[in-house]
Amino acid sequence: MAKTKFILDEERIPRHWYNIAADLPSPVPPPLHPGTGEPIGPDMLEPLFPMALIGQEVSAEREIEIPEPVRAVYRQWRPTPLFRAHRLEQHLQTPARIYYKYEGVSPTGSHKPNTAVAQAFYNKEAGVRRLTTETGAGQWGSSLAYAAAHFGLDVDVYMVRVSYDQKPYRRALMETFGARCVASPSDETESGRAILAKTPDSTGSLGIAISEAVEKAAQADDTKYALGSVLNHVLTHQTVIGLEALEQLEQLDAYPDVLVGCTGGGSNFAGLVLPFIGAQLRGGPSPRVVAVEPAACPSLTRGKYAYDFGDTGHLTPLVKMHTLGSTFVPPGFHAGGLRYHGMAPLVSHLQALDLLEAVAYKQLEVFAAGVEFARVEGILPAPEATHAVKGAIDEAIKARESGERRTILFNLCGHGHFDMQAYTDYFAGKLKDQTYDESELAMALAGLPSVQAAE
Repeated sequence: MAKTKFILDEERIPRHWYNIAADLPSPVPPPLHPGTGEPIGPDMLEPLFPMALIGQEVSAEREIEIPEPVRAVYRQWRPTPLFRAHRLEQHLQTPARIYYKYEGVSPTGSHKPNTAVAQAFYNKEAGVRRLTTETGAGQWGSSLAYAAAHFGLDVDVYMVRVSYDQKPYRRALMETFGARCVASPSDETESGRAILAKTPDSTGSLGIAISEAVEKAAQADDTKYALGSVLNHVLTHQTVIGLEALEQLEQLDAYPDVLVGCTGGGSNFAGLVLPFIGAQLRGGPSPRVVAVEPAACPSLTRGKYAYDFGDTGHLTPLVKMHTLGSTFVPPGFHAGGLRYHGMAPLVSHLQALDLLEAVAYKQLEVFAAGVEFARVEGILPAPEATHAVKGAIDEAIKARESGERRTILFNLCGHGHFDMQAYTDYFAGKLKDQTYDESELAMALAGLPSVQAAE
């Protein structure tokens, strides 16, 4: 009997990723060459990515087949569970039904292996020997290290300095899987050395770490770069989350009125919401879609929708996104995975199309929500995921105040088991709301590429 159930569950793992490009009313603005301002071709991306991933990046096909070797690895934890938060509903005294898709059951405790496994597979198929990448909180770095171990690849991870110091256990997890972890900015690259020369005590940023990883990948023929968020193919790989959720909710005869996800680069948020937005664009229901971001790095709520570099060292093509400026360095709050200056071009485009709304929360209020959730539901969220928890709680409170029996679905994208120092600091009163310097933001936005003049 148990074996039969296992086979049935295994069959529920999606066989295709969903590509929303096929259903968009207008395409995402293309990446541009920083020198010419013209749309780039595959040749500019080929030094960094295998052609299979470049093809997915520009694909307009609605379904992209998931290779069987990738599904074979997915079977270790997928499909992930969909829970109804009964105790949270009772605690909040809300008429709302609250569901959450729990990605914390993966081998590294987050949603990140959904794309890490795929990227490692395609790189191995292309004959790549080594991958370089960046990581903030370490969720992505540990996931790529896990995936690379499956396919026999070496990995160099440039970890944002503040998270490198705050989260030693995530660093240890990367090393356990065989990756080499380097604090960024480092003295291994020209990009890192330039930052250190200017700011020796720099806390780092994802933009800086991306520059270091891209620089290293471009220097070796047997090395490619892997990115954990932002790009179209990464967000597409994450749609296994929403595709599973659609089927699971269908079995419960339920459909969300509100979708909530935390946003930094946009991958876990997009992974949950894209299949639902796609269904809406094809004539289905129209749920509200709420992106929750940190108030200390608010790209969707304070950034400018403009062409900008994806990295601080200006080694990448220009992409149109909500950005705080590529030189913007966020303060060192604990949700390191959300400390990115820009939002995924695809997510930014969806906001421009009025298909989602955004809200920003401060650090202390999201930690309070995470503690509240843990005490009633028994799962400790990662600091990044507490933003989605806070968003869902606020939506449930709105339902209580209005008396509406709405259905809320959010993505609990990772557990907080390696983030206990953050919770220790919170309980000790050491955690503070952090704010960015308005003048630094203004300076970063003033430095946006001149291609803006043609906009």
